[in-house]
Amino acid sequence: MITDDVPMGITADEAKKHIRLFMLVNDVSLRNLIPNELSKGFGFLQSKPASSFSPVAVTPDELSPHWDGERLHLPLMSYLNGQLFGQPNAGVDMTFSFPQLMAHAAKTRTLGAGTILGSGTVSNLDRSQGSSCIVEKRMLETIAEGKPTTPYMRFGDVIRIEMQNEQGQNIFGSIEQTVKSA
Repeated sequence: MITDDVPMGITADEAKKHIRLFMLVNDVSLRNLIPNELSKGFGFLQSKPASSFSPVAVTPDELSPHWDGERLHLPLMSYLNGQLFGQPNAGVDMTFSFPQLMAHAAKTRTLGAGTILGSGTVSNLDRSQGSSCIVEKRMLETIAEGKPTTPYMRFGDVIRIEMQNEQGQNIFGSIEQTVKSA
């Protein structure tokens, strides 16, 4: 979600009118670097490389009737090496709404025009729809089977992320990335 200028201390109800655009994001984590960074108190610096965004941003009114003013109710499609990995509905199990996220972010600072806020991993209770996060899927496998069976991505793997409406139109365009060695 992209905002216009948002004043510090805004409420979730007031925040709704500051949402200007939506796009998809692939928020990559380099899992092998995270434990070492966190143990030293650095936080996510090297373990969170630049995120990738969809090529198209869409206004809230263009998402009607799927945008209810708080959540976007459409499936997020993730393909790993051309195979469907997950298609959870983005609006079903979003813990905090976009206006709530914006109000929380603006508790201690003004958000300038163009601020990008992400919702976090798209997940839902209907596990038959798959996952949008390999770590989430591995955790669910560990709970169900005692150990993960889904591997992390390797060099050469390709991830594609997109969201389609009920007519099959790709709303935001696709994010497609290949894992390459440095």
